[in-house]
Amino acid sequence: MKKSNVLMMTTVAGALVLGSVSIPTFAGENEKCAGVVKAGKNDCATATASCAGSATKDGQKDAWIYVPKGTCEKIVGGVVVDKK
Repeated sequence: MKKSNVLMMTTVAGALVLGSVSIPTFAGENEKCAGVVKAGKNDCATATASCAGSATKDGQKDAWIYVPKGTCEKIVGGVVVDKK
């Protein structure tokens, strides 16, 4: 088999695998959960910083992460951000 045919078959197989993987959407299946983040592990901006990974202490009240919907309220100290 030619190398170009192997490369093409590998590319097509990879595309099929990636197409079958379910990637959750943040809007429908996850929620922002504040107050449970380890220092430096937050997903996005805080009130005092504008980038991910900027939480300066564990459990920082304005630092949040995405968690599966319904999980945040089960975690001690967890507060749902932008609850609708």
